[in-house]
Amino acid sequence: MPDNDEAVALKKRSPPLGAHISIAGGTSKAPMRANAINATAMQIFTKMANRWAERACEETECTAFITALGETAVRKTCAHDSYLINLASPDPAHRKRSIESFVRELERCEALRLDYLVSHPGNYIDDRASGLARNAEGITIALERAPGEVVLLMEMTAGAGTVLGSIFEEMATLIDLIPMPFRSRVGVCVDTAHIFAAGYDIANDYDGVWARFDDVIGRERLGMMHLNDSKVPLASRRDRHELIGEGAIGEGAFRRIMNDDRLEGVAKVIETPKLDDAEKTDRRMLERLRSYVWHLGV
Repeated sequence: MPDNDEAVALKKRSPPLGAHISIAGGTSKAPMRANAINATAMQIFTKMANRWAERACEETECTAFITALGETAVRKTCAHDSYLINLASPDPAHRKRSIESFVRELERCEALRLDYLVSHPGNYIDDRASGLARNAEGITIALERAPGEVVLLMEMTAGAGTVLGSIFEEMATLIDLIPMPFRSRVGVCVDTAHIFAAGYDIANDYDGVWARFDDVIGRERLGMMHLNDSKVPLASRRDRHELIGEGAIGEGAFRRIMNDDRLEGVAKVIETPKLDDAEKTDRRMLERLRSYVWHLGV
C-alpha cells in the first residue's frame, strides 16, 4: 500500500475533478474538505456570496490555506465571485459598488494563490450592447487595479431575463471588447446545466455543440467546467441544477465529457445539490463521474 505522500502524488496525476467546497470556519478548512471527497480540483467563495461586506485575506489566513492545500491532491483551484456583483448594470452607484467588490475578489484570489476567479457576466437591464460594453469596461478596470496571475473565467449562463453570456457569440464579443494585454487573463467557464438551458443540446448533439464552441470562442479559452445535470428541459432558460445523470441532460453527455481527451486537463467541479450530507453526496457524485471513464487509472 502506498503511504500518504505517494497516494497524494498518484491523485495529483489524475484529471482535476472536484466540487464547490464550503469555507465554514475559514478558508483553511476547505482543502481538507476537498481531500475528504478525493477531489483534485476545488471551488470556493472567499467571502459570503450574498453580502456586500468585503474583507482582505490576512497573511496568517493565506499561509494556513496554502499549507493545507499543499497537503492535498488538489491541483486546480478557483473562487466564484459574489452573486451581488453586476458589472453590466446601468445604475452608476450599483456598478461602482460592483467594480469595487470585483477588485476585492481578484485580490483575495491572488492572496490565496488561486488559479481562477469565476464570474457571471451580469444583467444588462436596459440595452444588451450597452451592457456588454459596461461589463467589458468593468472587467478591464478591475484587472488593471488587481494585477497578478489569477485568470478570470466568465461563466456561460442559462439566459433568463436580461442576463448576458448565454450564447457563444455574445461571450466571444465580450472577450473581444476587453483590450490587450488584459484579454490574456480572461477565459470561459462552461456550466453544462447552463448551456443546456440556453439551448445547446449536449445530450443529443455533443460534437456539434463543442464544434460551435471551438469555432466561436476557441477551446484555448476554456479554463474550467461546472458539471451539473439540469432539473429543467432544453432551452428552458432556467438555472436549476440536478444530480449527475438524474436530470434532463442524463448520464450520456457526462460519459462523453469524462472520456473526451480534449477536456482531460480542464478543471471540472460539480455544483449539484448537497442533500442532507454534503460530503457524502459530493463524494458519491465524483465517484459516479469517475466510474464513467473507460480507461483505467482515473
